[in-house]
Amino acid sequence: MNSTASLTGSHRRTYEAIFRHPAVHNLAWRDVRALLGELGQVTEATNGHLKVSRNGHTLTLHTPHTKEVGEPALLMELRHFLARSEAAATADRGAHWLVVIDHHEARLYQSELRGAVPQKIQPHSAHGHSLQTRASLELSRGQQKSDPAGFFGSVATALGESGKILVFGCGHGTSSEMEQFLTWTTLHRPALAVRIIGAAVVDENHSTPAQLLARAREFYAQIPASRLM
Repeated sequence: MNSTASLTGSHRRTYEAIFRHPAVHNLAWRDVRALLGELGQVTEATNGHLKVSRNGHTLTLHTPHTKEVGEPALLMELRHFLARSEAAATADRGAHWLVVIDHHEARLYQSELRGAVPQKIQPHSAHGHSLQTRASLELSRGQQKSDPAGFFGSVATALGESGKILVFGCGHGTSSEMEQFLTWTTLHRPALAVRIIGAAVVDENHSTPAQLLARAREFYAQIPASRLM
């Protein structure tokens, strides 16, 4: 089945819209249907429901009565399915993740793919402020506040359940979203935390995606193969 890294054009825009925060409210069902057909195998039952299979994972969808995907539950189903099935694909390829994170967004790359298009996740709250900025302040006071629907939780979900992770960020201490993310994973997603094999402060504002990916590949090349298993 196709990898999300190979998506271009309208399929790439639809994929990014599914994972966007805040959630979009004008996501066309026909575009979602086309994306699922591009990434996996889609069969339609007699009752109009769709069965989607991809990399050993299956999702049965109740076709929306409207032309748009408006139900939050359906959007979450799509996110989880795409994340799980992509994680299965990366496990088969032995892929390595690169997460570039700051207060504005997180960009998720497969580091070994040159020219990879990142999945972008942005923080949001009902008042227009970053959910994780608030959570970061609470973490800095020693409080443990799990917010799986927030910024860090969305990043963790997108990273799936397999593959090693390298994290790039900027700043230090409580001003660093990278360090707050590392702390959050230790507190709330320990299984993901043990997959993180490195973190580095970078000047992301003056680094191109190609430069960030090249640095990530250099990092992974220096890691003993036994640690990458």
